[in-house]
Amino acid sequence: MRSIWNGAISFGLVSIPVKLVNATESHSISFRQIHAEDNGRIRYRKVCELDDREVSTAEIGKGYEDADGTVIPITDEDLAHLPIPTTRTIEIVAFVPADRIDPLQMGTAYYLAVGSAPAAKPYTLLREALKRGNRVAVAKYALRGRERLGMLRVVGDALTLHGLLWPDEVRAPEGVAPDEKVTVRDKELDLADALMETLGDVDLDDLHDEYRAALEEVIAAKVAGEALPEAPEPETGGKVLDLMAALENSVRAARESRGGGKASARAPEKRTAGRKAPAKKTTEKGPGEEKAGETGAAEEKAAEKKAAEKKVTAKKAAERKPPERKTSARKTAQRSAQKTAAQEERKSGRKPPAKKAAPRKTPA
Repeated sequence: MRSIWNGAISFGLVSIPVKLVNATESHSISFRQIHAEDNGRIRYRKVCELDDREVSTAEIGKGYEDADGTVIPITDEDLAHLPIPTTRTIEIVAFVPADRIDPLQMGTAYYLAVGSAPAAKPYTLLREALKRGNRVAVAKYALRGRERLGMLRVVGDALTLHGLLWPDEVRAPEGVAPDEKVTVRDKELDLADALMETLGDVDLDDLHDEYRAALEEVIAAKVAGEALPEAPEPETGGKVLDLMAALENSVRAARESRGGGKASARAPEKRTAGRKAPAKKTTEKGPGEEKAGETGAAEEKAAEKKAAEKKVTAKKAAERKPPERKTSARKTAQRSAQKTAAQEERKSGRKPPAKKAAPRKTPA
């Protein structure tokens, strides 16, 4: 990697010669401007307006335009005499916890490589001190004609310099948040939590630029003279009328996409103070069988229903029995008297008088 700046890290009386190299690179596809009629390249030429001729890069310098239009040339030697210590030095001004740095301030990242063999010892010392203290270093440095704010932190075994915006370069978020007073219900938050848990974590190494891949596919098709790939139909957006339904559908879709099946996306019900709802018991059976689940209240209701059915059955059975014959009290007394008389006669040896047969009527 080619260095873009040479200087030194300075903290206290310690100086570490370093080289600055870019830590990031762009993989985006760039386009050339062309003449639409004949595909000719459109080029920008640097022309001196006084000589009316094109000049090379070596002939181009820097200049400051004054308010009256006067141009004051500024050379690299002039910049080397700036009355600040950061022209060739990354001056550490403080060591702070990493969470003190607002991510909005972070910009371009650079790796800091040692500038010489003797720099390895203080370089390693600074790296290990940052790691053990779990801190980052806030520093000032000059690059490309201006003084900048930076943050030094450890990445692997290397020191990294992140360019930071000055605090007054970060805008306050005034007028960005909605002015309307919005109430978010607990169930909506529960569904949002469920959606975040379902989506879960991601390995950043698995993410890639799909736009660039699609653009390369289009370019390859154009070169080969083949038909361009079909663009997918845009998703029909629209106004979200029911936030709960949208959250439930999002949770369900996320679970299905991650192999979770068609799981229920209902938010957990809110518990009532002082009373705990009975837990629903679910018994899973083998494949092809239904799932049965009854609460304690349902079992009690079924038992009451069964007892009521038994009572109705017993009542119907009683109604089907033939009515018992009622014997009058007079007949019962006569039978008792006859029985007593017969017993006394058997004891005395007398035979009971024979019953007289009724005389037959002779037909005339």
